[in-house]
Amino acid sequence: MNDDTNFKHPSFYPKAEPDNSHPISFYLIAWLALFILSALSYYIDYVNLEGMVRWVLITILALLKAGLIVSVFMHLAWERVALIYTILLPPILLIVMLAIFANDGNAINVLRYSLS
Repeated sequence: MNDDTNFKHPSFYPKAEPDNSHPISFYLIAWLALFILSALSYYIDYVNLEGMVRWVLITILALLKAGLIVSVFMHLAWERVALIYTILLPPILLIVMLAIFANDGNAINVLRYSLS
């Protein structure tokens, strides 16, 4: 495969001539993937799934869509690892802390009702 036909981002190829544009097919494929993920979200609502299964599926699809948007349309996929960690690590740590605190709050709530 010829390397001249591929997109070369300047941060990965500092001595290469920077290519300021991505091929339009790349964005069309990303748009199609977002359309399919959104259609799956609407399908989950259409078939009337209930309870935890519904919320887990909708959350997974929302996170997939958000990751695709951030990586493609915000060009995070072509950034250096330090910048990626700077942007993505705080929300991930926040989600982990919320899960820990929710578990702790649930344990206190169960203990409160078991003693009374």
